[in-house]
Amino acid sequence: MPQTVSLDAVEAPVVQRSDVVVVGGGPAGVSAAVAAARTGADVTLLERYSALGGLASGGMVLVLDDMINGNEITVTGIVDEYVERMAKLGLAVYPPAGERHSSPEMWAKWGRWGAFDFHSHTNPKPICYAVAFDPDGWKRVSNDLVRESGVNLRLHSWFSRPVVQDGAVKGVVCETKSGPQAVMGDVVIDTTGDIDVASRAGASYAQDNYLVTLVFRLGGVDTATAERFEQENPREARAINRKIKRLLGGAWELWWLKTPVPGVVWCNAPHLTGFDGTDPVSLTEAEFEARARIGAVLDSIRSDLPGFANAYLLDVAEQMGVRQTRLLQGEYVVTKEDVTSRRHFADSVARGRDYYTPYRALLPRDVDQLLVAGRHYSATPEAQRISREIPPCMAMGQAAGIAAATAVEQGVAVRDVDPAIIQRRMREQGADPGDVPAENATVAESAAVDQTEEAVA
Repeated sequence: MPQTVSLDAVEAPVVQRSDVVVVGGGPAGVSAAVAAARTGADVTLLERYSALGGLASGGMVLVLDDMINGNEITVTGIVDEYVERMAKLGLAVYPPAGERHSSPEMWAKWGRWGAFDFHSHTNPKPICYAVAFDPDGWKRVSNDLVRESGVNLRLHSWFSRPVVQDGAVKGVVCETKSGPQAVMGDVVIDTTGDIDVASRAGASYAQDNYLVTLVFRLGGVDTATAERFEQENPREARAINRKIKRLLGGAWELWWLKTPVPGVVWCNAPHLTGFDGTDPVSLTEAEFEARARIGAVLDSIRSDLPGFANAYLLDVAEQMGVRQTRLLQGEYVVTKEDVTSRRHFADSVARGRDYYTPYRALLPRDVDQLLVAGRHYSATPEAQRISREIPPCMAMGQAAGIAAATAVEQGVAVRDVDPAIIQRRMREQGADPGDVPAENATVAESAAVDQTEEAVA
């Protein structure tokens, strides 16, 4: 047993009271806060860093994907507003509808933007609706949405502990430069990415780990020369890129992608395994390991790859890209088979690529007046690895925000909110809750299982 110390009880002044408190200002958190405010709730959003955006900005995960089912765009709502606003700023790029198909010409034009169906096994991979964007553009749009919707934003507020009374969450305590501060609310939404609130409030969870990545960007790149070399010398280019990926120690198929800023490329690497995203010692080791690999590969990039002779390290992400840590084990635990079979749920409130998220997967079993949204939703580790991209997490956040505001409005517990109301209000806010199954969904089994569960309940 490790040595422990006993501390006095924390006395934290209550600095804010709101209908809904959202903890974590990443994509899911901003979506939850904005959706709740638009539904009529008084909302406070807490974020530990100096800017909103989470892994979309601080983590520089700079492609929105996993939001199509064939030719259908499945994830809509607040994510659309981000895309439209960033595009107006010249900070988002995506292929027009007429160019979303498979051909050598379209691959040459859009492949290096990351706008392709990475699930496809065809060659070249089909171009699809996916969005390359700028991290500072994401921060700017986040600020605008939060301010316009009237959300009370408190940055530099690091969640410390929940306030739980009689099995229900009543608020949270944050550590700040002014000491501990309490923010109280009727409903709390955990969008921390690691269920920091839910786990400390007593909710059941599983824990696993997956890849972590410290993303970086290079400036000074002649992308036209680099793309021309690849297209005219595919075999030589593949050999060079394989060498660079080995030096990085792992990357996706394309280790660099274009960004809306000319001459700047996004490097979704290095990928690291065996690190625990909830352990500060492990995360520190991951930071050092990643930066060492980035530094070691720069000379090779400049000397070996045409178009990169004048490349320089522009920046490294402020946040480590942690994909999986704690996962809620809620009223329903989504399985890999649910995702791969496209199982439709009667209480679906959010869509991903071609899969559906039931409201029950946002509800802890053991704690009241708490919702969870984002990559730590209630799923098995195997299911989460294929259903945790940013757009689906934003859809979950929007649904959770609407559910929380509806609970306050109706004076009921969040677990008693009618999913049909969430579905209707999602559609009123321009989002697809997945209430209407697609043609390739597994529907008959869904209906039978849901009816059985209702009968047992």
